[in-house]
Amino acid sequence: MSWQTYVDEHLMCDIEGTGHHLTAAAIVGQDGSIWAQSSSFPQFKPGEINGIITDFNEPGHLAPTGLHLGGTKYMVIQGEPGAVIRGKKGAGGITIKKTGQALIFGIYDEPVTPGQCNMVVERLGDYLTDQGL
Repeated sequence: MSWQTYVDEHLMCDIEGTGHHLTAAAIVGQDGSIWAQSSSFPQFKPGEINGIITDFNEPGHLAPTGLHLGGTKYMVIQGEPGAVIRGKKGAGGITIKKTGQALIFGIYDEPVTPGQCNMVVERLGDYLTDQGL
């Protein structure tokens, strides 16, 4: 299965038969290279990915400044140190799951809930981790 298929069918999917979808999603290598992304995924700056990687290695790094992606600032909320970073902006937000080799990004807005975004992103991340990826 191609990386793009994972994004299209497992991240940008219909969530629990609700007809709702994530706003944007991507799979990015830990070196910042894009493996696959939705057409709506924001163009990010290398420093933004570096900050995210630093936060996985040093949990709490982004808390004072916020998480930035594509020029959008998210307030960092409780995640799982070293495994999941979550951010909130207004009625939407972001979930980032770290696997052995990649970062799985999901960006949502209403009517998708934070819990639904977490479920979609973390389910794929856990699967890829189990596959050694």
